[in-house]
Amino acid sequence: MEQKENKNGLNIELSAEIAQGIYSNLAVISHSGSEFIIDFVRMMPGIPKAPVKSRIILSPDNAKRLLNALGDNVRKYEQTFGEIKEQKGPQIPMNFGGPTAKA
Repeated sequence: MEQKENKNGLNIELSAEIAQGIYSNLAVISHSGSEFIIDFVRMMPGIPKAPVKSRIILSPDNAKRLLNALGDNVRKYEQTFGEIKEQKGPQIPMNFGGPTAKA
């Protein structure tokens, strides 16, 4: 298990299983008066169902902190590697343009 210590002295533990990460190519975000919910989904070509691989629930203030931290990291990334090009036009079709699976 890897441990990292941040500037506030908090030891953050990262298990080998979690360190592998979970691939997601879609995030569905919803909110209520007290929380933000981010569902990370993996869509696969030709498969009509897309499972939620992870769900993160945040308080509103932590959601805003995440927004700011992500924005800061995108800026730093683009300073190093260049602008991230956003896809223009229609979103990727849910079937990725491939055949629809049939059972």
